[in-house]
Amino acid sequence: MRFFKHFGVMALSAILCLGPALLGSSVVAQAATLTVGAKDFTEQFLIAEMTKQLLESKGYQVDKKDGMGSNIVRAALESGEVDLYWEYTGTSLITFNKVTDKLSPEATYEKVKELDGKKGLVWLKPSRANDTYALAIRKGNPKTDGMANGMATISDLAAAYNAGKKPLMATTAEFTKREDGLLGLQKTYGFKAGRANIRPIEIGLVYPALGNGDVDVAVVGATDGRVAAMKLVLLKDDKNFFPNYAMVPVVRQETLDAHPDLQGILESLAGKLDDATMQKLNGEVDVERKSIPDVATQFLKAQGLI
Repeated sequence: MRFFKHFGVMALSAILCLGPALLGSSVVAQAATLTVGAKDFTEQFLIAEMTKQLLESKGYQVDKKDGMGSNIVRAALESGEVDLYWEYTGTSLITFNKVTDKLSPEATYEKVKELDGKKGLVWLKPSRANDTYALAIRKGNPKTDGMANGMATISDLAAAYNAGKKPLMATTAEFTKREDGLLGLQKTYGFKAGRANIRPIEIGLVYPALGNGDVDVAVVGATDGRVAAMKLVLLKDDKNFFPNYAMVPVVRQETLDAHPDLQGILESLAGKLDDATMQKLNGEVDVERKSIPDVATQFLKAQGLI
């Protein structure tokens, strides 16, 4: 036992004699590990994977935590559980900052940048991808006698509800509870769908429900690749209800202070993303059934980012 105690003292002395070089390397390695968060749908899984691969190519170690709800990932960012994730301007404006004013896309970005900046969160340069909500219909629905045929705008949908018709709407449970979702939509367009006409289902089942004709209209993301693949029609938001949802990398201030190069790295990716690009990439995953890591790698290489 005395030998082991003596050996332990000698070992500790040896480590201390190596000085700050060894200890410092451990601190640097730990500081270079970043946690990237993401929500629970295809676009978020994909952008998180692209971010992970891009950061790893720059020498960072990355812990990816995806599959979280909007409120959960936001809370994780504020608490420091995650260092960064890609958020949407409209979500921060309305859901997290409770701003209900109608703002332009540019004003929306500046407002959330200002408000979240006070909370230690930095909005970097936005991408050109606007994953706003949209209402999609499939023409010629055989199960409901084409109830949605002839609709071109959300006002047309509102008129149908007000006329006593009962279009079935597929949506996520979250959308029905949001002011930038069904609650505000009904106020702006002056209608009530009625609980019996709403089908809250998981996001992955929304498109099959619409494709099978089980519902007349579905809440979708504007950059979802299945919109084009299924030849769906997006109803025009003729009263401009839905705010801009530009996809933007958001980083904790203390993380950015420690790693200022993150801004250039993340903005290099943001600059490559727009609606058409995200529709294509999302479609490769959801329609063509390619793996998310493969789609991410191919895109980053094609853009010269890795």
